[in-house]
Amino acid sequence: MDFQLGLVVAGLTVGFIVGLTGVGGGSLMTPILLWFGIPPTTAVGTDLLYAAFTKMGGVYVHHKKKNINWTITGWLSLGSVPAALITLWILHSIKTDITALNAVIKYSLGWALLFTSIAVLFKKKLLIISQKHSGDKFHSESKTQNVLTVAIGVLLGATVTLTSIGAGALGTVTLFFLYPLLATPRLVGTEIAHAVPLTLVAGLGHATMGNLDLGLLGQLLIGSLPGIFIGSMLSGKVPDLFLRNAIAMMLFFVGYKLVFIA
Repeated sequence: MDFQLGLVVAGLTVGFIVGLTGVGGGSLMTPILLWFGIPPTTAVGTDLLYAAFTKMGGVYVHHKKKNINWTITGWLSLGSVPAALITLWILHSIKTDITALNAVIKYSLGWALLFTSIAVLFKKKLLIISQKHSGDKFHSESKTQNVLTVAIGVLLGATVTLTSIGAGALGTVTLFFLYPLLATPRLVGTEIAHAVPLTLVAGLGHATMGNLDLGLLGQLLIGSLPGIFIGSMLSGKVPDLFLRNAIAMMLFFVGYKLVFIA
């Protein structure tokens, strides 16, 4: 792909917003790539590897701060990685019908955006609800939590592989419900640690099917890496309520368009 300054700016903007608010990059980047005219298959495949490389730096930082619960990461990966591989196999089986494949990804992307917008908009309220039920039997039995964590991993694995969306906003919200007493920085760090192997496996799988544009990936990373650094430095210093609500509304309307109009 020829160099386009707009793509670098898009990477910078998304990286900054992710660093500032913690909203998943895929839920923002994939719709932007579609707007640039990138085919859905290429947009998802490229965005997955973009997310994997971007979040590797986050894992390093969060690990040094001891913000990662590797046990939870392991249970999530036990469900998500096999689910990603199965989803890739299904996508590969219908690869010959590129029109059908693009339609499946576009429709799945729309629903993922709708659910993500709700998760972003009501994240704090959902956290309050989950904390009220933190003493339930459901939260006090480790075996129950482990099984549910693997199940959530399966759901995230399939969703992320299909749409490149879910590892961020949806993953964090579900962890809030399963582990309401775990400190928020550790939940975020754990989600980022889980997202790296998932997006890497899914991204490499898409690459083997030709759903990757290396030039596009490079331009996005040129913008996103400094953007994430700047956003992370300002995180907590800039009120982000208005920004979160604006992002949630944008994601909702884009998702609605993909599902019911496009």
